Amino acid sequence: MAVPPGDDPWRSWLDAGGRDAPFPEQWARFEALSGARDPALGPLPCWTPDPAEAAATNLAAFMAESGFSRYGDLHAWSVREREAFWGSALRRIGVAFRTPPGRTLDASGGAEHPRWLPGARMNATDSCFLGPPEAPAVLLGREGSRGIRVVSRGELLSLANRCARGLRARGLGPGDAVALYMPMNVECVAAYLGIVRAGMRAVSIADSFPPPEIARRLEIGGAKAVVTSSGYLRAGKRVDLYSKVREAGAPAAVVAGAGAEEPLRPGDLRWEEFLDGSDSFEGEACAPDAVTNVLFSSGTTGTPKAIPWTHLTPLKAAMDGHLHHDIRPGDVVAWPTNIGWMMGPWLIYASLVNGAAMALFEGGAGEREACRFFGAAGATLLGVVPSLVRGWRASGAAEGAGWSRLRAFSSTGEASSREDYLWLQSLRGYRAPVLEYCGGTEIGGGFVTGTMLQPASPATFTTPALGIDFVLGDGAGGFLEGPGEGEVLLRPPSLGLSQSLLNGDHHAVYFEGCPAGPSGEVLRRHGDALERLPGGFFRAQGRIDDTMKLGGIKVGSLEIERAVAGDPRVVEAAAVSVRPGGGGAEDLVLFVVARGPVDAETLRRDLGRRIAESLNPLFKVREVVLRDALPRTASNKLLRRELRKSVSDTFF
Repeated sequence: MAVPPGDDPWRSWLDAGGRDAPFPEQWARFEALSGARDPALGPLPCWTPDPAEAAATNLAAFMAESGFSRYGDLHAWSVREREAFWGSALRRIGVAFRTPPGRTLDASGGAEHPRWLPGARMNATDSCFLGPPEAPAVLLGREGSRGIRVVSRGELLSLANRCARGLRARGLGPGDAVALYMPMNVECVAAYLGIVRAGMRAVSIADSFPPPEIARRLEIGGAKAVVTSSGYLRAGKRVDLYSKVREAGAPAAVVAGAGAEEPLRPGDLRWEEFLDGSDSFEGEACAPDAVTNVLFSSGTTGTPKAIPWTHLTPLKAAMDGHLHHDIRPGDVVAWPTNIGWMMGPWLIYASLVNGAAMALFEGGAGEREACRFFGAAGATLLGVVPSLVRGWRASGAAEGAGWSRLRAFSSTGEASSREDYLWLQSLRGYRAPVLEYCGGTEIGGGFVTGTMLQPASPATFTTPALGIDFVLGDGAGGFLEGPGEGEVLLRPPSLGLSQSLLNGDHHAVYFEGCPAGPSGEVLRRHGDALERLPGGFFRAQGRIDDTMKLGGIKVGSLEIERAVAGDPRVVEAAAVSVRPGGGGAEDLVLFVVARGPVDAETLRRDLGRRIAESLNPLFKVREVVLRDALPRTASNKLLRRELRKSVSDTFF
């Protein structure tokens, strides 16, 4: 997929002065060049790797070590010889074992039940602290403060060990569950690592959830304690967290940021009281498949799936960070996220295992203050979601942010817009690509991605991720051989893929009813639709089921519908998501059967407020469509696809 310099009209135009042109002119030029391009070549790249910079990447070094000169050959080997690939990858990223495994993969149980690293004893956090203790681990910025707090790797290990000892002092032991309900900050990272070091499991809860949803996740995860924060500033408003923990009836809580005057429940402790005085602690040696983390992903039933991460899952995150995102020692990784979304734990492992620091901003990521913090922290990789980029572009928050050290952006969470993502790359003069990255909580990382060795075109992927492969189902029992849109069906096994659910039948969710693959192999359902483009590119097409991604967060249609059902004007509602004709993030549309005459715009504002308060402020309602009745099947199932099509035809 390399583009010879003479065949790159976009770069030629940029080098001739196009970088200094206003963005509308750049976009018009890019669209004109795209329209003139032979469709058989695939989409026009807006970034091509510099040969010298490409040669310095982790991926280029790994290719040379593995004896490959072409990326496509490397990927083919990684899925043909899975044990050999993963063994090489784990050695390269430097995984620490208490007892080394007898082998990397025992596949005798079949693709659905592989045994990774059999015989090993390990603790995933050990691999996070192999670098120099004086090297930075966390750079923290807070809304309303210009300062940057720098925490070294040694200081973070000390804090994590004190957390582990504090948990043990409260009578908790290996296998017990401790919930986290707080923003991504130093205390959150230390508590997460301390929980895992103690052989316990972290129950990750997004800090946007209201008390009833907190209570549901505490119950599903079996949490015996919770670590939370008194609250913090986000976009100029105080977000109170401890009050929601109390209202949820949570078990004993540790509260960070609570002042001496703030009353706590009997049995709850302030962070400083909870931390043990000694920082000496040897992490629990565990089996590789021991659970370390319970994360939640919405399903079509409205009940959140509880997906366990094990000591294996961080290795997938670290590999993706090393080879696909080119995270190196001394780098600074900024990714506005939350411990309740998989990218929170992903960020911890992908940064620390690869010797990098993470830049965390406690506050509103859409604000100018956050953008300037990423620059001041020296971020080399900046993760985004499309809705965040759209907000930056509209507000001008990223202008003059000082992102001179950025080598790459990465985007995940939802389908992106070509125009928005060309604009994002324009902020770095088209010298840093956007690495599109799509996967899932049950994967521990991505199944399709970009790399620093392949040309990047806005809103497209360039390759299946290393160590994992997929086919595209055509919806009729067959598989797409060439360009076209189809359902993503993964080819297991791959290290990091989930093998159980805490509250569901894993086989029924991922394997039951899947066709055999083109060669008779076992396939695994994932739920995404993907379009294969000419030239080796792919484009995201969203979910095929009744979940949607709003603001980069997966949410079930029924969760949205449940949130609006309490409005007295609503008899019945159906939530669907659609993407604008030009591509980009999904928009939420509500179909409502109303009780009596109502004004659709007033209802849109009111229901949007209800959704923001009960689920997440990032979930915005694009339209409310009033209907006399909602379409259903003979068995009374709601026809959301019919509604989705009708709204696409009407508004886009």
